Amino acid sequence: MNVKSYLDSTYLKTPEQAGLSEMENVKVVEGFVDEAIAEGFKLIMIRPNRVKIAKQKIVATHSKVSVGTVIGFPEGTNTLEEKLTEAQQAILDGADDLDFVCNYEAFKKGEISLVKNEILEGTKLGLSHNKIVKWIIEVAALNGEQIIQLSALIKNVIIANFKEEYYSSVFVKSSTGFYKTEGGLPNGATVATIKMMLENASPLPVKAAGGVRTYEEAIEMIRLGVKRIGTSSAKAIANGQVANGDY
Repeated sequence: MNVKSYLDSTYLKTPEQAGLSEMENVKVVEGFVDEAIAEGFKLIMIRPNRVKIAKQKIVATHSKVSVGTVIGFPEGTNTLEEKLTEAQQAILDGADDLDFVCNYEAFKKGEISLVKNEILEGTKLGLSHNKIVKWIIEVAALNGEQIIQLSALIKNVIIANFKEEYYSSVFVKSSTGFYKTEGGLPNGATVATIKMMLENASPLPVKAAGGVRTYEEAIEMIRLGVKRIGTSSAKAIANGQVANGDY
Protein backbone atom coordinates (compact mmCIF):
# COMPACT_ATOMS: atom_id res chain seq x y z
CA MET A 1 0.00 0.00 0.00
CA ASN A 2 1.33 3.44 -0.95
CA VAL A 3 0.64 5.31 2.28
CA LYS A 4 2.18 8.50 0.85
CA SER A 5 -0.82 8.98 -1.42
CA TYR A 6 -2.99 9.35 1.71
CA LEU A 7 -0.75 11.76 3.60
CA ASP A 8 -1.42 15.48 3.89
CA SER A 9 1.92 16.77 5.17
CA THR A 10 1.05 19.56 7.58
CA TYR A 11 2.77 22.62 9.02
CA LEU A 12 0.43 25.12 10.65
CA LYS A 13 2.49 26.82 13.34
CA THR A 14 2.78 30.58 13.45
CA PRO A 15 6.26 32.02 14.09
CA GLU A 16 5.21 32.66 17.71
CA GLN A 17 4.03 29.08 18.22
CA ALA A 18 7.22 27.72 16.69
CA GLY A 19 9.47 30.11 18.61
CA LEU A 20 10.92 31.38 15.34
CA SER A 21 11.27 34.65 13.49
CA GLU A 22 9.02 35.29 10.50
CA MET A 23 11.87 34.53 8.10
CA GLU A 24 12.86 31.36 9.95
CA ASN A 25 9.26 30.15 9.88
CA VAL A 26 9.04 30.77 6.14
CA LYS A 27 12.13 28.59 5.72
CA VAL A 28 10.45 25.79 7.69
CA VAL A 29 7.38 26.06 5.44
CA GLU A 30 9.57 25.93 2.34
CA GLY A 31 11.31 22.84 3.75
CA PHE A 32 7.96 21.10 4.24
CA VAL A 33 6.95 21.99 0.68
CA ASP A 34 10.23 20.70 -0.75
CA GLU A 35 9.87 17.49 1.26
CA ALA A 36 6.30 16.95 0.05
CA ILE A 37 7.47 17.36 -3.54
CA ALA A 38 10.44 15.00 -3.07
CA GLU A 39 8.40 12.36 -1.23
CA GLY A 40 5.31 12.57 -3.42
CA PHE A 41 2.83 13.18 -0.64
CA LYS A 42 -0.80 13.81 -1.53
CA LEU A 43 -0.80 17.38 -0.27
CA ILE A 44 1.03 20.06 1.68
CA MET A 45 -1.22 21.71 4.29
CA ILE A 46 -0.15 25.21 5.37
CA ARG A 47 -1.52 28.51 6.65
CA PRO A 48 -3.33 30.77 4.12
CA ASN A 49 -0.52 33.34 4.01
CA ARG A 50 1.90 30.63 2.80
CA VAL A 51 -0.19 29.26 -0.08
CA LYS A 52 1.49 31.41 -2.76
CA ILE A 53 4.96 30.25 -1.74
CA ALA A 54 3.95 26.60 -1.91
CA LYS A 55 2.10 26.93 -5.20
CA GLN A 56 5.05 28.66 -6.87
CA LYS A 57 7.44 25.89 -5.81
CA ILE A 58 5.08 23.13 -6.91
CA VAL A 59 4.40 24.69 -10.30
CA ALA A 60 8.12 25.29 -10.85
CA THR A 61 8.91 21.62 -10.26
CA HIS A 62 5.90 20.29 -12.23
CA SER A 63 4.90 18.36 -9.12
CA LYS A 64 1.45 16.83 -8.63
CA VAL A 65 1.38 17.69 -4.91
CA SER A 66 -1.77 19.62 -3.98
CA VAL A 67 -1.79 22.71 -1.78
CA GLY A 68 -4.22 22.83 1.12
CA THR A 69 -4.95 25.52 3.66
CA VAL A 70 -7.08 26.10 6.73
CA ILE A 71 -10.00 28.52 7.02
CA GLY A 72 -11.19 29.95 10.33
CA PHE A 73 -8.30 28.21 12.04
CA PRO A 74 -8.08 27.00 14.73
CA GLU A 75 -11.18 27.95 16.75
CA GLY A 76 -13.74 28.08 13.93
CA THR A 77 -15.64 30.95 15.53
CA ASN A 78 -15.03 33.45 12.71
CA THR A 79 -18.14 34.81 11.03
CA LEU A 80 -19.30 33.28 7.77
CA GLU A 81 -18.25 36.44 5.94
CA GLU A 82 -14.75 36.23 7.42
CA LYS A 83 -14.43 32.57 6.48
CA LEU A 84 -15.62 33.15 2.92
CA THR A 85 -13.27 36.12 2.47
CA GLU A 86 -10.33 34.04 3.71
CA ALA A 87 -11.31 31.15 1.45
CA GLN A 88 -11.68 33.40 -1.60
CA GLN A 89 -8.17 34.77 -1.08
CA ALA A 90 -6.78 31.25 -0.66
CA ILE A 91 -8.40 30.26 -3.94
CA LEU A 92 -6.84 33.28 -5.67
CA ASP A 93 -3.46 32.31 -4.22
CA GLY A 94 -3.70 28.79 -5.65
CA ALA A 95 -5.09 26.54 -2.90
CA ASP A 96 -6.51 23.21 -4.07
CA ASP A 97 -8.07 22.13 -0.74
CA LEU A 98 -9.94 24.34 1.72
CA ASP A 99 -10.15 22.93 5.25
CA PHE A 100 -12.78 24.96 7.10
CA VAL A 101 -12.98 24.75 10.88
CA CYS A 102 -16.65 24.17 11.55
CA ASN A 103 -18.13 26.44 14.23
CA TYR A 104 -18.42 23.53 16.63
CA GLU A 105 -18.99 25.85 19.61
CA ALA A 106 -22.09 27.23 17.89
CA PHE A 107 -23.18 23.65 17.21
CA LYS A 108 -22.76 22.77 20.90
CA LYS A 109 -24.92 25.77 21.83
CA GLY A 110 -27.68 24.55 19.52
CA GLU A 111 -27.16 27.22 16.85
CA ILE A 112 -27.83 24.67 14.14
CA SER A 113 -29.01 27.09 11.44
CA LEU A 114 -25.74 29.03 11.68
CA VAL A 115 -23.71 25.85 11.30
CA LYS A 116 -25.80 24.55 8.42
CA ASN A 117 -25.47 27.87 6.60
CA GLU A 118 -21.68 28.05 6.91
CA ILE A 119 -21.38 24.46 5.68
CA LEU A 120 -23.64 25.24 2.71
CA GLU A 121 -21.98 28.52 1.72
CA GLY A 122 -18.39 27.39 2.35
CA THR A 123 -18.92 24.21 0.37
CA LYS A 124 -20.67 26.08 -2.43
CA LEU A 125 -17.73 28.47 -2.75
CA GLY A 126 -15.15 25.70 -2.82
CA LEU A 127 -16.97 23.43 -5.24
CA SER A 128 -17.77 26.32 -7.60
CA HIS A 129 -14.01 26.72 -8.02
CA ASN A 130 -13.38 22.96 -8.34
CA LYS A 131 -11.74 22.73 -4.92
CA ILE A 132 -11.78 19.98 -2.32
CA VAL A 133 -13.62 21.13 0.80
CA LYS A 134 -13.12 19.65 4.27
CA TRP A 135 -15.05 20.42 7.44
CA ILE A 136 -13.04 20.08 10.67
CA ILE A 137 -15.34 19.12 13.54
CA GLU A 138 -12.71 19.06 16.35
CA VAL A 139 -13.53 15.71 17.91
CA ALA A 140 -11.64 16.48 21.15
CA ALA A 141 -14.12 19.29 21.86
CA LEU A 142 -17.14 17.00 21.37
CA ASN A 143 -18.61 13.99 23.11
CA GLY A 144 -19.54 10.86 21.20
CA GLU A 145 -23.12 11.92 20.61
CA GLN A 146 -22.00 15.30 19.29
CA ILE A 147 -19.45 13.70 16.94
CA ILE A 148 -22.22 11.53 15.52
CA GLN A 149 -24.65 14.43 15.21
CA LEU A 150 -22.24 16.90 13.62
CA SER A 151 -20.90 14.33 11.14
CA ALA A 152 -24.48 13.52 10.13
CA LEU A 153 -25.41 17.20 9.92
CA ILE A 154 -22.60 17.91 7.45
CA LYS A 155 -23.57 14.87 5.40
CA ASN A 156 -27.22 15.90 5.33
CA VAL A 157 -26.44 19.46 4.22
CA ILE A 158 -24.32 18.17 1.35
CA ILE A 159 -26.82 15.52 0.24
CA ALA A 160 -29.67 18.05 0.35
CA ASN A 161 -27.87 20.71 -1.68
CA PHE A 162 -25.35 19.10 -4.04
CA LYS A 163 -25.36 16.40 -6.68
CA GLU A 164 -23.91 12.98 -5.88
CA GLU A 165 -20.92 13.60 -8.16
CA TYR A 166 -19.66 16.17 -5.62
CA TYR A 167 -19.85 13.98 -2.50
CA SER A 168 -16.28 12.70 -2.88
CA SER A 169 -15.01 16.30 -2.86
CA VAL A 170 -16.44 17.15 0.57
CA PHE A 171 -14.71 15.61 3.58
CA VAL A 172 -15.49 15.46 7.27
CA LYS A 173 -12.18 15.94 9.11
CA SER A 174 -11.48 15.05 12.72
CA SER A 175 -9.23 17.72 14.17
CA THR A 176 -7.12 20.84 13.93
CA GLY A 177 -4.38 19.30 16.08
CA PHE A 178 -4.30 22.55 18.07
CA TYR A 179 -7.16 21.97 20.52
CA LYS A 180 -5.96 22.02 24.13
CA THR A 181 -7.18 19.02 26.11
CA GLU A 182 -6.84 18.36 29.82
CA GLY A 183 -5.29 15.39 31.54
CA GLY A 184 -3.35 14.19 28.54
CA LEU A 185 -6.48 13.22 26.59
CA PRO A 186 -5.95 12.88 22.81
CA ASN A 187 -6.65 16.05 20.82
CA GLY A 188 -6.77 14.36 17.42
CA ALA A 189 -8.14 11.32 15.67
CA THR A 190 -8.65 8.06 17.54
CA VAL A 191 -9.99 4.77 16.26
CA ALA A 192 -13.22 5.31 18.22
CA THR A 193 -13.86 8.81 16.88
CA ILE A 194 -12.98 7.86 13.32
CA LYS A 195 -15.39 4.91 13.41
CA MET A 196 -18.19 7.25 14.52
CA MET A 197 -17.33 9.71 11.77
CA LEU A 198 -17.16 7.04 9.07
CA GLU A 199 -20.49 5.55 10.09
CA ASN A 200 -22.30 8.88 10.18
CA ALA A 201 -20.60 10.94 7.45
CA SER A 202 -20.88 8.32 4.70
CA PRO A 203 -21.06 8.70 1.71
CA LEU A 204 -18.78 11.68 2.38
CA PRO A 205 -15.10 10.77 2.82
CA VAL A 206 -13.32 11.20 6.15
CA LYS A 207 -9.91 12.66 6.95
CA ALA A 208 -8.10 11.60 10.13
CA ALA A 209 -5.99 14.49 11.41
CA GLY A 210 -3.83 14.60 14.49
CA GLY A 211 -2.93 11.60 16.62
CA VAL A 212 -1.69 9.31 13.83
CA ARG A 213 1.92 8.77 14.88
CA THR A 214 3.18 5.57 13.24
CA TYR A 215 3.03 3.76 9.91
CA GLU A 216 0.96 1.03 11.56
CA GLU A 217 -1.57 3.55 12.87
CA ALA A 218 -1.80 5.13 9.42
CA ILE A 219 -2.49 1.75 7.83
CA GLU A 220 -5.13 1.03 10.49
CA MET A 221 -6.88 4.31 9.67
CA ILE A 222 -6.78 3.56 5.95
CA ARG A 223 -8.21 0.10 6.53
CA LEU A 224 -11.00 1.61 8.60
CA GLY A 225 -11.87 3.67 5.54
CA VAL A 226 -10.30 7.13 5.80
CA LYS A 227 -9.24 8.73 2.52
CA ARG A 228 -6.74 11.24 3.92
CA ILE A 229 -4.44 11.49 6.94
CA GLY A 230 -3.12 14.80 8.23
CA THR A 231 0.21 14.79 10.05
CA SER A 232 3.17 17.06 10.74
CA SER A 233 5.43 13.98 10.52
CA ALA A 234 4.50 12.57 7.14
CA LYS A 235 8.03 11.50 6.19
CA ALA A 236 8.62 9.69 9.48
CA ILE A 237 5.32 7.82 9.18
CA ALA A 238 5.95 6.91 5.54
CA ASN A 239 9.39 5.56 6.47
CA GLY A 240 8.07 3.44 9.33
CA GLN A 241 9.42 5.67 12.08
CA VAL A 242 7.52 7.12 15.05
CA ALA A 243 6.21 10.62 14.37
CA ASN A 244 8.28 13.38 15.92
CA GLY A 245 5.75 16.16 15.34
CA ASP A 246 3.12 17.23 17.83
CA TYR A 247 0.02 17.24 15.60
